[in-house]
Amino acid sequence: MTTLIKIGNSQGVRIPKAIIEQAQLSDKKLEFKIIDDGLLIQPVKKSRQGWKEQFDKASKLKEPDYSNQEWLYAPLADTEEWEW
Repeated sequence: MTTLIKIGNSQGVRIPKAIIEQAQLSDKKLEFKIIDDGLLIQPVKKSRQGWKEQFDKASKLKEPDYSNQEWLYAPLADTEEWEW
C-alpha cells in the first residue's frame, strides 16, 4: 500500500521496487488513464510496435482469394459524360 507524497507543487506516488519489477516498468515512460475505479498506470506503447510480425503471421495463415477482385482492375475515373 502507498500514499500520495508532496513533490514540489505536485503530488506523487512511490511504487515499491517489487511491483515495478513484476509489472516490468523499469526505465519506461508511463502513461496514466483515468478509469471508473481509479487510475491505471501502464508503459507507453510505441505506435505500430509489433505490427510487421502480426502482418507476416496473418498473411501466412490463408492463401489470398482472387475470385472477387475485379475492383483491382477497375478504372480510377469514369470517362463517360454524366447526364442530368
